[in-house]
Formats: sequence, structure tokens, C-alpha cells
Amino acid sequence: MDKLQKWIQTTPYKTYILTLASADASFRKYYRLTNEDHSVIVMDSSLELDSLIPFIDVTQRLLNAKVQAPQILAQEHSLGYLILEDFGNTQLLDVLSEQNFESLYLLAIDTIITMQNASTEGLPLYDREFLHTEMELMQECYLEKNLKLTLTHNQKKLIADTLETISTLVLEQEQNRFVHRDFHSRNIMLTNKQAIGVIDYQDAMSGAITYDLVSLLKDCYIAFDRKKIEKLALTFRDKKKLALDDALFLKYFDFMGLQRHIKVLGIFSRLWLRDGKEGYLKDIPLTLAYTIQTALRYEETKDFAHFLQEVIQ
Repeated sequence: MDKLQKWIQTTPYKTYILTLASADASFRKYYRLTNEDHSVIVMDSSLELDSLIPFIDVTQRLLNAKVQAPQILAQEHSLGYLILEDFGNTQLLDVLSEQNFESLYLLAIDTIITMQNASTEGLPLYDREFLHTEMELMQECYLEKNLKLTLTHNQKKLIADTLETISTLVLEQEQNRFVHRDFHSRNIMLTNKQAIGVIDYQDAMSGAITYDLVSLLKDCYIAFDRKKIEKLALTFRDKKKLALDDALFLKYFDFMGLQRHIKVLGIFSRLWLRDGKEGYLKDIPLTLAYTIQTALRYEETKDFAHFLQEVIQ
């Protein structure tokens, strides 16, 4: 903290007052610097120095694509510090309701479409190996370590076969699209201009066209009526002019959701087991519900859904 305050004294914001803004699922911390009616955000990546250059790189990609990402106002690579434009305190999650979610999600869908114009050159690929690396966290961290289950050979085979089916459907979709990877209601800010500001995108990759749509519409922190969510998903398809019928597009959407939610079951468990971040445990039930409900919808994954229903009782 002393090192951070010392660096701030070398910037144009040395007279601003420093307060904690938030911490995220990583080891980054965010502070707010305030001077009367003006404020900026300080990102402290000193414990995750490797994430700083990707953040700067992806910020520029998004700004070039006309996405409202925060402008970088000052930086010190060696210490892991950035000063960023402040989008305020209002997360999309703070205002979403049954009355407004459709209109707000439409705004966010337009943002996804704009993001997908960002350059993917040189970004890591969301390939089959990476899709499986993420999904395999569920077995290790959620089932075996969190729930303390001892899985049989047949259960492990069922999981492995299901993950293979999921990755195949994901990779059938249009690829090489900019993927934010965490485009959900806690990483979408409503700015003072009632526009959408995008944050926490440093882990961006090149991957399937439905990934960020799933992150938005099947949010692990809030859920809405399935039929209305399907309608919004199909609106994205129509805006993108994708030549896919309703059933196939929704299947792609759902299998992308399975990949993400299976991964998140592992990540939320790991955040508790490894990092002591207990708050994410309360978000597991919704994530699990998404997984089971979606898996029950398709013949290829029904056995997996039944397996999950049995072991969590």
C-alpha cells in the first residue's frame, strides 16, 4: 500500500483521496481516487504482474473497436499499477429486474456484437484442449474436493464422454470471435451516460461466437424466464445474420452454456478451497441448476444430468 501511494504521488492525481473500490476473483485490487466531483480508478496488479500487459493490450483492441472500455490514464508496468477511467459504481446486476432485463440485455447484446469486431490476432485460442482444461475443474474441485465424492470408473467415463460431446458442439460453431470470457452482470457497468462500460477483460481469447452471449443471458448471479432468454438469444442470431434455424442455434447456445457452467462449478469451488473466498459458494446452486436443466434438454447429456442429480442429493 505504501508503494502504491508513493507511485500515486508521481502522477497528476497526487492530491486525490484514495479509497478501496473493490477486489475481484483474482489477486487484483481496485481503488478509487477522488477529488471533489472527479474520480479515477487505480488497478493494483502487483500480485498478478503477468495480467497487466494483456489488460493493456485488450483495452486497446476494444477501444479500437469502439467498445466503451476504460481509458488508461497512467501506468507503471514494473509495479503493476494502472490508473483508469472511472465508470462509477453501478453494475448491471444492481439494476436488473423482471421489468427491465430485456431492454438492458438488448443493450448488452449490441455491446457483444461490437466487441466481436475487435481484433483477435495473437489472442490465445479457445481450442478443444483449453475447453477441456476448464471443464475438468468440475470433477477435481467441485465433485471430488468440495463434495468429497469418490467417483467410480463408470462415472468418470460418463463425465469424460460428456465433456467430449460438449466441446464438439462448441467447436462446430463459428470460431475466431473476440471472447471477453466473463461478460456478466458484475463486469458490465452502467455509466453516468446510461451507456454500457466493459471491464475485467484481460483474459480475452479467440473462440466461439456464443460464449459472451451465454455469459450474459445465463448469468451465474441472476436468472430470468427461459423463454424470454431464448428470444433474446435468437435476437443476437438475427442481428448477426447467422444462417442457423432456431433449434440449432439454441443448441449451440446451450452447449456453450454447459461448457461455461461446468467450468464455473470448478472455479467457484476452487476459489473457496484454494483462496478461502467463501462468497462464491452461494452462487453454486444457480450454476448447478443451469447445468442440470440444460443437460436434461438434450439426449446426448441426459445421463450426465441424472448423474449430477443423484450425487448432489
